[in-house]
Amino acid sequence: MTKAPDCLIEAGAILCGVDDAGAFTVLSDAAIRVESGNVAEIGPLAHLRGRYPDLPRYGGAGMIAMPGMVNGHHHSGITPLMHGVPFAPLEFWLPRFRAQRRVPLRLDTLYSAIEMLESGTTTVHHIHGGMSGGADNWHQTVDGVLAAYGEIGMRAGFSFMIRDRNRVTYEDDGALLADLPTDAAEWLGAQLAAEAAPVPELMRFYAEIRERWGQSDHVRLNLAPANLHWCSDETLGLIFEVARNAGAQIHMHLLETERQAHFARERTGLSAVAHLHRLGCLGANVTLGHGNWLSRDDMDLLADHHCTICHNASSGLRLGSGIAPVNRMLERGLGVALGIDQSGINDDRDMLAEIKLVWALHRETGLWNERASTTQILRMATEHGAMTAGFGDRIGRLEPGRAADIVLLDRGKVERPAVDPRTPLVDTVLMRAKSEAVDQVFVGGRLVVANGRVIGIDRDAVMAEIAEEMRRPLTDAELHAAAMIDQIVPVAMNQHRRLVADTWRPYRYNSMAD
Repeated sequence: MTKAPDCLIEAGAILCGVDDAGAFTVLSDAAIRVESGNVAEIGPLAHLRGRYPDLPRYGGAGMIAMPGMVNGHHHSGITPLMHGVPFAPLEFWLPRFRAQRRVPLRLDTLYSAIEMLESGTTTVHHIHGGMSGGADNWHQTVDGVLAAYGEIGMRAGFSFMIRDRNRVTYEDDGALLADLPTDAAEWLGAQLAAEAAPVPELMRFYAEIRERWGQSDHVRLNLAPANLHWCSDETLGLIFEVARNAGAQIHMHLLETERQAHFARERTGLSAVAHLHRLGCLGANVTLGHGNWLSRDDMDLLADHHCTICHNASSGLRLGSGIAPVNRMLERGLGVALGIDQSGINDDRDMLAEIKLVWALHRETGLWNERASTTQILRMATEHGAMTAGFGDRIGRLEPGRAADIVLLDRGKVERPAVDPRTPLVDTVLMRAKSEAVDQVFVGGRLVVANGRVIGIDRDAVMAEIAEEMRRPLTDAELHAAAMIDQIVPVAMNQHRRLVADTWRPYRYNSMAD
């Protein structure tokens, strides 16, 4: 990656970060001096222009500068909908991923990276779906994903999901295979065998990729035990021990659906969070993805141990998984980050759209109740997300010493035709800024978006290649996979029907969290 030139980034207003009083610091007619990819100084525009007349200048009085946003929970590029996967409850949805066509890893990664950068997201926590095959394949996967993010200029935390049981349903894989027709059992069994690497071997691989990529300021290597029902207690113990020794962040899916909450209570006698606590797995380096079915006691435990929740609002709504009790989290001082998961409400990775949804979703109906404020939500999308992805000391705020990850919004487009000056700027940005207002984006002081389009790659060529891949006829192997999945899903659904009671109720905030 080329070294970023020193420069001045100018704006009519700068949203710097949240102060000790819980308000966004806003500077007017100011500039950011960037040196060696970092914020070196923020001050009055005229003053910095006078002191550094020879520095290249970006932005101007018509811009709003803000910290680059963070997508704290992301998996892949081409969305399931684009792959022809119909929406269904999570438990019936995930198995169909096994029949998706294989798009080259570079193209898949670049597709969502384009969407993120062009809507003001400069950092992603990429949680890869898992490793299959041998160590050579694993390295090719990690190198391919991280090279693509580096090519386009995006900052990335990276982890891969680790499972050692119940890969398809909440029951042992062998029980499902025994119920399947012979051809489907052989096909799925081969896939499961390729994914069944010993966890100590995966931990050695994790050490290798930390050694390989750990010196990059644009990469953080994290760990992702997939979920409680996917990980034995022994596996959780080893992963959390490795994370503690490495000083790494952990991101674990938890309590995404009501069925997962019931699984924990039936198998452990405790809530999922209480079981993790019993195992010694809670701590300030732990982020739990989703948390839709947290109880009050769960949230108290998490707050006591300074854990963070990554709220995936669009995902919970689109899959019918539930609504996380975010206001109750904030009452307890829990840190909350934001993720878009597979895709947002518009089937894309637009964090400017996601923050609007989060704000509206958690208004609740009372006259006097506390609600998530615009400042809190923007902080979730910046500072809190930065911490969960492993960049807590580097990004998420605009202040000297931190990396110059900066988004410039065209104020005229945000405020068109006009906004009363009494309206707080953070409210205006959250409510009105759309991706079309993103004019320039910097990552580590390097310009990666200009005039609203990524410039680190040939954007049009990448999109054309993706279109060609998605329009080609399915291969014989892909057609066979689709036929196998059509046999497997009904059997898996019957297993779910036997194992889990359906406690459907009219849609509302989840009663377990009230």
